[in-house]
Amino acid sequence: MKLVILGAGESGVGTAILGKQKGYDVFVSDKGIITEKYKKVLLNNNISFEEGKHTEAEIFDADVVMKSPGIPDTVSLIIALREKGISVISEIEFASKYTNGVIVGITGSNGKTTTTMLVNHILKKAGLNVSMGGNIGKSFAQQVAETKTDIHVLELSSFQLDGIQNFVPHIAIITNITPDHLDRYDYKFENYINSKFRVTENQTESDFLIYDFDDEVILNWLKNNKVKATLLPFSIEKELEQGVYLKDEQIIMKYKTEQKIMEISTLALKGKHNTKNAMAAAMAASLLKVRKDTIRESLEDFEGAEHRLESVLKINGVQYINDSKATNVNATFYALDCMQSPTVWIVGGVDKGNDYLDLMPLVREKVKAIICLGVDNHKIVNTFYNVVDLIVETAGAEEAVKVAYKIAEKGDTVLLSPACASFDLFENYEDRGNKFKQAVREL
Repeated sequence: MKLVILGAGESGVGTAILGKQKGYDVFVSDKGIITEKYKKVLLNNNISFEEGKHTEAEIFDADVVMKSPGIPDTVSLIIALREKGISVISEIEFASKYTNGVIVGITGSNGKTTTTMLVNHILKKAGLNVSMGGNIGKSFAQQVAETKTDIHVLELSSFQLDGIQNFVPHIAIITNITPDHLDRYDYKFENYINSKFRVTENQTESDFLIYDFDDEVILNWLKNNKVKATLLPFSIEKELEQGVYLKDEQIIMKYKTEQKIMEISTLALKGKHNTKNAMAAAMAASLLKVRKDTIRESLEDFEGAEHRLESVLKINGVQYINDSKATNVNATFYALDCMQSPTVWIVGGVDKGNDYLDLMPLVREKVKAIICLGVDNHKIVNTFYNVVDLIVETAGAEEAVKVAYKIAEKGDTVLLSPACASFDLFENYEDRGNKFKQAVREL
């Protein structure tokens, strides 16, 4: 059996290792240049590869093709493969065949990284044999190849879910669904929504779907589509017959029995969205038989994800916060919603079809100045020039931080929350966040 892998990043190289271990004839093809780190792994494992091109004769000879999540389905090569009847799948589809571990699959437009880390943290604290992967950390396929794990906690992007056939998580979580990546879904929100719900399409009555009951998009989809899994919603607005909800500032969990988990004031992560992430994680852990006390302790001592509302430094009474992971409007909405002081907001990058009007009430209330950090900022300027007196355009993290330092006064917050992808000026959102932190430290 010949396995062809398109893209030699984390998921591609991980799949190559697992494929070779399972006896496939493996060929890796990357249109770009493969980074040294991954090239070394391929060479050490005697896996044949090419870079800077796709040799069609090699690729069309495949029995199965694994494409990296970064390659759109609309690329002519992918269309041609499918027309020839060659199966094109994602890493999670390929790897899940080779593990007997329980899978917790977490998707959503925002909050999925934090929720994945929370679930992983609780299960580790409970002493379970658990690994974390998917869209975060080490490739799922490589973990399956190298370690025997009882529980896999996977962050799943819509792109990874687009490439599944039989993949099925025992516990699926959908944190929320807001417009994102619409450039990959023909600018049709319903295509993106359907993509997220693929996380539950192979689930049976013995599986579970945990979801946000306060999210209209999710509720509408569930009204119009049949789901086999047991539904366990969470809500901060309503009391539920089954699921997780708030009552008198306490997190209550109701499934088979009712139990008080904790007071929300003691959660390590603040903000309404983080309360929801904690609820989803608590429900998942409870289904995996983790004790209530362990869940509570874990949610109290958790340290958040890097680049997500991360406090950097306080300088002259001004707090600098790195929220570089906010690559869409909804994530930035959460960030601005958490701000308690006048805010100098650093925003901009590659716009994925953003509608900034959703942010208008928060910007009016909290933002004293906007610093644009992108190659093309006209949309941001046009949206907010009537509301914010000072809008400055900058061309890099260092310049943006220096301008913010001049503008901000004691008691203010400087918030990097771009609401955009980072590829115009940076390698990725981590690079953007790191350059911001470096610039702050050099003030």
